[in-house]
Amino acid sequence: MTDVTNTEAATGFDALKGLTASAESEAPVHVQKLDAQGRAYSTGKRKNAIARVWVKPGSGKITVNGKDVGAYFARPVLQMMVAQPLTVSERATQYDVVCTVEGSGLSGQAGAIRHGLSHALTHYEPELRKVLKPHGFLTRDSRVVERKKYGRAKARRSFQFSKR
Repeated sequence: MTDVTNTEAATGFDALKGLTASAESEAPVHVQKLDAQGRAYSTGKRKNAIARVWVKPGSGKITVNGKDVGAYFARPVLQMMVAQPLTVSERATQYDVVCTVEGSGLSGQAGAIRHGLSHALTHYEPELRKVLKPHGFLTRDSRVVERKKYGRAKARRSFQFSKR
């Protein structure tokens, strides 16, 4: 009777070993995700900023909240930050980018657009994931402002102490 249960257990474990080996050999397949107008869409977040980004084939024009990227982001560093995914993937003149962004400040908004644009590019061209991932463009930066605590001037700053 013990021989029967041991052989059943062995075949059960062997079946499990076969399942794990086949699951590891198959890599996840990323497919192109486009809407009815032929655009790729994604959402990017950074601090309290949320950016909705659409990518479509075009001449390389980037529009933020109805304005040109140079008019919306006056600082060259922020303009460069928004365009980084396109320049790294060498697609700067191939796609038009339209995005709406709200919340936070200009730096957080630029980071949110960069995050959303990177994801939208991977939806349009799944093979770009290998290019964008090592640069950290697909990772959401989860750092946010720490909340103020009671009995404190700010999140960690104490009130000035006086012995007398």
